[in-house]
Amino acid sequence: MLTKKGKYGLKALVDLASLGPGETAFVTEIATRNNIPKKFLDTILLELRNTGILRSKKGPNGGYSLSKPASEIMIGQVIRALDGPLAPIRCASRTAFEACDDCNDPVGCQVRLSMTEVRDAIATILDNMTLAQFVARDRTKTVEEALIAGE
Repeated sequence: MLTKKGKYGLKALVDLASLGPGETAFVTEIATRNNIPKKFLDTILLELRNTGILRSKKGPNGGYSLSKPASEIMIGQVIRALDGPLAPIRCASRTAFEACDDCNDPVGCQVRLSMTEVRDAIATILDNMTLAQFVARDRTKTVEEALIAGE
């Protein structure tokens, strides 16, 4: 499940992706526009900067910006940076595998095998979705939303 940290990080990246080339935004501006607590956003943006997704500049013309084009930032990378592994349970993780205390047969465990398929499906989508695609998707209504709205 996506945590608030992950959700807020994605919202901040969508905000930053809307900036023009060379433009930056201050944490306060991003927080206000997206209804995110500033102190929490400070921590999130620092983590994204430390993983190389963002860059920051100090001073009156400072702030945060994407470190590379939105078309080169993968959503899976962002979520892993903020929330950790994509797997719904530790024993299904490729990067942070931990056997369950109550499992006698991790290799044949049906729960682990099923959750591994879930992890693979999630990773296939998120590791192939760029921030640019994510932003574009955000701007278009899905068929389901249009149906609900009666359009």
